[in-house]
Amino acid sequence: MYYFASDVHLGAGGEQWTRHTEQRFVRWLDMAASDADGIFLLGDIFDFWWEYRKVVPKGFVRTFGKLAELTDRGVKIYLITGNHDMWAKDYLKQECGVEVFFTPQQIKLSGKNLFLAHGDNMNVGNKPMLKLMNTGFRSPMLRTLFSWLIHPDIAMSFGQWWSGKSRKSHSGGYLCVESLGFLIEYAKGYQKRNPQTDYIIFGHMHFAHDYEKDGLRVCFLSNWDDKVEYAVLDNEGKLSLKTFE
Repeated sequence: MYYFASDVHLGAGGEQWTRHTEQRFVRWLDMAASDADGIFLLGDIFDFWWEYRKVVPKGFVRTFGKLAELTDRGVKIYLITGNHDMWAKDYLKQECGVEVFFTPQQIKLSGKNLFLAHGDNMNVGNKPMLKLMNTGFRSPMLRTLFSWLIHPDIAMSFGQWWSGKSRKSHSGGYLCVESLGFLIEYAKGYQKRNPQTDYIIFGHMHFAHDYEKDGLRVCFLSNWDDKVEYAVLDNEGKLSLKTFE
C-alpha cells in the first residue's frame, strides 16, 4: 500500500490550531505506517520552511519525532517539496530519514506509472509575475544572499506572513472543480508526452477531486483545514481517495 498526502501547512494559524493539526498529522502517519510500503508527502507539509546552514524553524517536534521513528522502523517516507517548503536542504534527510525531492517524480508503484507533483509552477505561462516570482524563489544565488543577509528571526517572520497570504489564496472556500482546470490541462499535455502514465497526483490546490476522463486519471489531494482527503494506491494498482476523520 502507498499513501499520498499534502498541504498540512504545519505552523499555520494560532498555537492551538497548529497543535491540533500536528497531532492529527501524527495520527495519520501512524495509520498509514501500519501497512505502508511507502508514504509520499506532496509538498507544503510546513506552512513555511527555510533552512539556514545551522538553523531550522522552531517547533514541529512531534512531527520530526514520528518521522524519525517510522523511518528507523524501515518505513519509506518521501517528500516532494511544494511552494511553501521548497527551501529545504538536508535536515529532513539527516535527522528524520525522509527522502526529499525538489522536482516532480515519475515513479512505478504496484505495477502502475505515476507522476507525482505538488502542482505549483505548472502551466503558468500566462502569469508572468507568478513565473518571475517562482524563478526568483528558486534561484540558488538569491537563496544564498537571503541566508547571509537576513537574520533568522526576520526571515521567519517575513516567511510566515508571506506564506499566510499565499495559503489564503488557495482556501477551499473559494475553489471548485473548475479551479483545477489549469492543472488538468497540464496533466493532459504530460500524458500525451508520456503515454505510459497511469495516474497523476497533485496537491497545492487545497481541493480534493478525482478526475477521470478519456483515459486520464488525475487525483487532487485536500489540505488539512477541515476534512482530510488523501490518496491510497493498493497492491493491485487501484488508486482511490480516502477520508481521514
